[in-house]
Order: sequence, then C-alpha cells, then structure tokens
Amino acid sequence: MTKSDAVDMLVKLALMESRVIVVHVNPGSGLMIFSVAEYLGMMSNGYVWIATDWLSSYLDTHGNSIGSETMRTLQGVIVMRQHVPDSEKKKAFVSRWNDLVKKEGLISLGLNSYGLYAYDTVWLLAHALNAFLNEGGTISYSNDPMLHNAEGSKMNLEALSIFNEGKELLRRIWQTDFIGVTGHFRFDSSGDLLHPAYDVINVVGTGFRIIGYWSNYSGLSIETPESLYSKPPNISNEELRSVIWPGDTTTQPRGWVFPNNGKQLIIGVPNRASYKEFVSLVKGTDNTMNGFCIDVFTAALNLLPYPVPYKFVPFGDGKSNPSYNELVQRVETRFFDAAVGDIAIVTNRTKLVDFTQPYAESGLVVVASTKRMKSGAWAFLKPFTLKMWGATAAFFIIMGAVVWTLEHRVNDEFRGPPRQQIVTVLWFSFSTMFFAHRESMMSTLGRFVLVMWLFVVLIINSSYTASLTSILTVQQLSSPITGIESLIASGEPIGFQIGSYAENYLIELGVSKSRLQTLRSPEEYADALEKGPTNGGVAAVVDELPYIELFLSKHCKFAIRGKMFTKSGWGFAFRRDSPLATDFSTAILLLAENGDLQRIHDKWLTNSGCGSQSDDISSNQLDLRSFWGLFLICGITSVVALSIFFWRMAVMFTRHGRHHGVAEPSEGSSRSRRLRTFFSFVDEREDTSVHKSGRKNGEEPKNSHSSGRV
Repeated sequence: MTKSDAVDMLVKLALMESRVIVVHVNPGSGLMIFSVAEYLGMMSNGYVWIATDWLSSYLDTHGNSIGSETMRTLQGVIVMRQHVPDSEKKKAFVSRWNDLVKKEGLISLGLNSYGLYAYDTVWLLAHALNAFLNEGGTISYSNDPMLHNAEGSKMNLEALSIFNEGKELLRRIWQTDFIGVTGHFRFDSSGDLLHPAYDVINVVGTGFRIIGYWSNYSGLSIETPESLYSKPPNISNEELRSVIWPGDTTTQPRGWVFPNNGKQLIIGVPNRASYKEFVSLVKGTDNTMNGFCIDVFTAALNLLPYPVPYKFVPFGDGKSNPSYNELVQRVETRFFDAAVGDIAIVTNRTKLVDFTQPYAESGLVVVASTKRMKSGAWAFLKPFTLKMWGATAAFFIIMGAVVWTLEHRVNDEFRGPPRQQIVTVLWFSFSTMFFAHRESMMSTLGRFVLVMWLFVVLIINSSYTASLTSILTVQQLSSPITGIESLIASGEPIGFQIGSYAENYLIELGVSKSRLQTLRSPEEYADALEKGPTNGGVAAVVDELPYIELFLSKHCKFAIRGKMFTKSGWGFAFRRDSPLATDFSTAILLLAENGDLQRIHDKWLTNSGCGSQSDDISSNQLDLRSFWGLFLICGITSVVALSIFFWRMAVMFTRHGRHHGVAEPSEGSSRSRRLRTFFSFVDEREDTSVHKSGRKNGEEPKNSHSSGRV
C-alpha cells in the first residue's frame, strides 16, 4: 500500500457515518495509515481507532526505540495483544532472553507475545513427537503427485515430500497438555487453543497501559482471565478501566456522525387525504410537507448537535390514505432512510425498524352515535345507584336505633309508648339528613355517635348535590355501545380508517372481516354513524385517539364509548440500528420537557366547537364503593359505643341485683327470666333505678341530675 492509496482510503472513510476504525494490516502499512490519519485530522475527538495485535507486537518488540513522532500518531489507539499470564516460567524465560539480547548487542529487540507462543510451539511439537515415537511411530516421507510446478513456475514443488504419519502426529499435538511460558497449553475438541484471551491496551504518552482483558469465557473484564476461570461466566457485567481517546479526552466518543458525503436523508412521509392537520402535502409543491408531525420533526431536528440534510418524499397519491405498514416496510428495505408522520408504534412494525420515543399518545378507541337524555321526573334518584340508596336508608335507620339505645335511659325525648318511640327513632334518623333534628343528646356516647354520623351525612349530602347538579346541567349522552366488548358482541358493522392498523387488530380480536367497513374521511365517519347499521352504515368506528379527538371537536353528535383499549404512541421510523433514532428520541424528550411539544400540539390540534357533555349518566352515579369507608367508620363507632353502653349496664345490673338480694339462678331455674329482668332494667329511666336501689338500702334518693347518667 502506498501513501496515496492510504490517503484515498481514509478520505472515503471520513465521508462515511462510522467513526470506529479497525486497523488489521502489517506493521509497515499500519504505521503509515496512522501517520496519514493524523495528517487528515482523523486522530481527533470523535474517532475510535482499534488495532489488532500487529501493533502490540511492534510496540513490545521495539519498546523505547520507537520515535516520539510515531508515538504521537498513535495516541488514544486501542490495541489488542495476546494475553500471557504472569508466571515463574515466563519470568525466567524473559530474563534469559534479556541476557541473550545484551550479549548479542541487540538492545532494541524486545520479546512480544508471538515470540513466547513460538517458544511454546517448539516444546509442543517436541512433546507430541516424543509421544508419537514412544508409541512406535516411525518417521517416513513420500512424494505427493499432486504437488507439481505450474507452467513457467520455478518453485520446484516436485522436490517437496509429505510426512506419512502426519494425521497421527496432529492427533498427538491436540492431545498434548503442558504448562509453558504462555501458561496452560491445551486444545479443545475442535483443535482450538483452550481459553484464548487478549490484553486490551490503550496507547498513552510515550507508552501504553492495560485497561482490561478479553476472553471468550468472561468477555471484557478488569480482572485477569485466569482468575475468572474458577468462577461462573458473567459476560453481562463487562467493563474496562477509563480510556484516553484520540484527542486526549476521556469522554466516550459517539462512534458515528452523520455522513458528510453530500447525500441527503430520504424520508418517506404519508400523503394523507384526511386529517391533514397531522401531515399533508402543501398544494402546488412536489415535496413540501406540513402539519403537526412535520413541525415536531423539524423542532427535534434543530436540537441535534450536527446537521442532517434531508428530503421529504410523499408516500401515497393524496386521494386516499396510504398503507402505513407498507411505508414502514419501505424503510426496512432501504427504499427510504426514515419515515416521518403519524406512524403508530405497534409490535409488527418494531420488528422491521427502530422507532423514536413516542411524541404523541395514541391507542384505539370506539366512537358511536349517541342520543341526548332528558333529565325526567325521577332525575333526583339518579345520583346514587340502587345499592347506595339501600345502604344509606339502612344506615339512617340503624343509626336512629343506636342513638335511641344510648339515650333511652337518660333522655325523656326518647321515652314513651312503643309507637311513639318508633316514630321518634324514624323522625330523628331521617331529620339528621337536613341537620333538622330537635332532640338533644344527654349521654356522652350518644353525642359521640351523632357527631360521627353527622360527618357522614355531610359528605353524602355534598356528593349527592354535586352529582345531581352534573346530571341536570351537563348534556347526558346514551348509546347501546358501551365499549369494545359490547361492540364485538353486537355483531353489527364496524368502521375503520383506511391504512390504519385497526383492521388487523380487530381481526385478531375475532371480528369477521365482512363486518369491517373502510372509511376514508371524517365526513364518511359522520355519514356512516348517522345512517347506523340498519341503513347501510356502521354501529361504531374504531380508530386512534388523536384522529377521534379531532373528529369529535367538529361532530358533537358522537362520543367515545368506553376506555382506550390499546396503548401505543406515534414515533418516527428509522432503519434498524440507526443512531439517529436514539438522538431524535433525546430531542423529543427535550421538546416535551421545555413545553415546545405542547405548543406545537395546540397550534394544529386545538379542540373547539362542542360544549361539555358526558358519555353516560351512569358515569355520574355514585356507587357504594365510594362511601364504604365512611360507613365502616360509622359502624365501628356504633359498635364500640354500644359495647361500652351494655358493659356499663351489666355492671349496674349486677349491683342492682345485690342490693335487692336477688339470688343467682339455679340449675333448674329459667335464665330467660333473668334476661327479661335485665332488659327491663335497661328500659327503666336511670334516676328511677337509682331511686329503687336507694330505698332498698334505707337511703333517700338523690337528685336525678346527679345520678351519673351514661
């Protein structure tokens, strides 16, 4: 290779994308290549130079005799060298070699790894021949008739002979196992050296340093390979020490740049016939595109740290939406370098190309025709579900009974004939709904329970009022289609946008292809939905959320039914392993963080035209699940209060029995009589029971106000 050849070759490399260059040549050509590379400015920041073991052999052999000019051209180069573990045999051999070099006056001749392996190779052959001869092998040669000189050749190949027992000797070589200066010398069943390894060297300053090791057992590691053979392989944890790269920097190079060869990036862009707010061809031009997706692309492009020349190529005839799967396939087959547009990131497409970070949220939704619901005479019942009404009514009665139990002994307002007491309980419990109860609480436990219950009532009242207000003021829409499940079960026709992946997805869900209708524009959406399935239309349309949001901003007769049943996003497609995908992803994230992405969205896709409306009245109904925690707290409070109350009653009843000399019931006596006595005691007014107890002991009754009410 001449210097002119090296210049031509490196100039071509400089115009290419990759900045990782592997040099595998002989030493003479290799040093010239590095010298030319430095002259061309290719030994600077951003480049990665990797040399095979020819360079390590040159550095080991010539050592300190290498000129400073040569070392300057090699700064930052990564070099591979066959690994030779340290051992006493190696040290002894190197020492003998150094003595021999000094004796012969060859001061600049160092010992490289090839020399060490050559020394062990001689011993390998000696061991194999010894084993071959010890087993009765003979050494004989014969001529090979296949060896003959080509016409005009002077190589005299006929004089060559072949070793007749070569296969047997080769078998003995493969079976040889010994410890040499290079370490454990042994072959595997394929005839390859067992556990080959390399030193990874970084040329720095006037010498070099080892930054790690590589072996087929442990991969890259900062530990010596022989120290890892006794451990399980862990290639996933590869690492090297810090590297000084070309340009005297420790910053890891990217390894590529956009090629500076004048070639533009050919970008396929869907030439849409509908929803042109997302992407469309400007009228009167051949390749000028605009729209939401184009603005996002150009904004991200401006954030890249390098220029990217590009050219938009419209994909499609503009009369109907193109197939997005075909567009992605064009990128995969290298017809396009990339694809920009409203391209959904779905599984089958990610197998063909690399996508950027999503710049817009997407996913399939169901949109159907709806009817406005009138509030009606019974609208006041709609804020709560049937279970909620039942639970609320039950708790009103239960809390009335609890308060009556706690107040009955000490509060005259909760006493009287049974009929009057039932009316009092019902009146008190339901009047708390409006905080209009006139009965005062006399007992501490009663007040405690009432406070907790009034808190629950306050929350229920507020929630009821808010829900009823929403039902009466917001337009309520109803439809027999409640989501994708009911749509599939209905058996009615379904519309989808031409070119969308919705068709394949619905077929995968089990929808017959005969039920699917292709729709080309928002106007066809509206027409098909208004006709309905009985008049040649569709029951619903399944499409991606961004399209549907734009559609609903202009058509208020329809609404999304159910939730989004797939999760995806829109991204830009690049060829597999293209580094542009990663850089564009970073730029898109930066656009999202600084708010530019939202501003671009608002510029093109601001919703307008329809007032507030609700999908279904059931969405505003309050269910028992929303309040079970409040009811649980109230229930626990009541149980605790009743437990304390009956415990105190039991204590007072026991004392009352002793004062009246009531004997314990015998085995044959009726316990039901004592139980009736207990309930009669509980039913008595507290000051009356105290009066009786005092008279029995010959004491005057105390004032009722000091009787220690519960």
